[in-house]
Amino acid sequence: MTLSHLLTERAAAAVDVRRAARTSKVSGGALLALVVVLAALPYLVFSEVTDTLVNFFVLVALAGMWNLLAGFGGLVSVGQQAFVGIGAYSVIALADLGVQPYLAVPLAAVTCVVFAVPTSWLAFRLRGDYFAVGTWVIAEVYRLLVVRIDALGGASGKGLAGLSGLDPALRGALTYWVALALTLATVGGCYLLLRGRVGLSLMAVRDEETAASAAGIDVTRAKRIVYLVSAAGCGAAGGVITVSSLSVNPDAIFNVQWSAYMIFIVVIGGIGFVEGPLLGAVVFLTLQQLLSDYGSWYLVILGAVGIAAARWLPGGLWGLVRDRTGLSLFPVGYFVRDPGHAR
Repeated sequence: MTLSHLLTERAAAAVDVRRAARTSKVSGGALLALVVVLAALPYLVFSEVTDTLVNFFVLVALAGMWNLLAGFGGLVSVGQQAFVGIGAYSVIALADLGVQPYLAVPLAAVTCVVFAVPTSWLAFRLRGDYFAVGTWVIAEVYRLLVVRIDALGGASGKGLAGLSGLDPALRGALTYWVALALTLATVGGCYLLLRGRVGLSLMAVRDEETAASAAGIDVTRAKRIVYLVSAAGCGAAGGVITVSSLSVNPDAIFNVQWSAYMIFIVVIGGIGFVEGPLLGAVVFLTLQQLLSDYGSWYLVILGAVGIAAARWLPGGLWGLVRDRTGLSLFPVGYFVRDPGHAR
């Protein structure tokens, strides 16, 4: 055995490669405790608080899906409102057929996957800016199709059937729990997906598609998986919006503002981090509450904050936190620790 081989073996033995850092294990317990507290909130606080949290959970889910698509897959979409609308109308249609609206929410996610398969065949013919604009056009096409279906209320929208007999307090609690389950499913699903081979393939495709293909990665398959998952999450979020508002309007539910919210939250929170949408949604909802009485200045201030974050915080707020503290609640890479340098 040569000296170089001996040194290599000793160096490898001295390095401990782990899937998670010690801080992530501690934070996992804290997150579990937080979920338990959140689940009990309908018994502890007024309905105004839970209604606000429902909005927060929907924003986290939507931003998480956009972050998965653009931050990890490199597919910058401005048309995810297409699946928000399809999910919302799926709940309306299923409720009219006698399906319990809360049970229709996961079925709406499945419906969006069905629609996303042929949509992806069209959208993936485009690249870069053309893909972004193309997804917006596709969303408008879906809106125009829905408007022409009289059974779905046409241009005036339609109310949700099947919840009128429920006690308002019970309905509020059920809506809250479904929204919480949506957030847990989207955040947990992103985390599990990104820690596997699909996640590694996605990040390789995002960084350099040609090199990823040359390395043997099925680029189209990786893109389609993340596109379908994102569509399912946005569709479920659209379903939660419907059971929360008890009605749907095509111009509102297919509005590009949903994609604008997703992009803003991810840019502020930190694109390419699972934690980014969580932190960004907190900031966005706080600004929304504080600036709601300022009219058009609300949008001006939001735009200024977004520009400032993009200019001086390229990693978002969570990137700043991680650089300063090393904290990672949802690690999706490998942590390498050298025991000889550990404190």
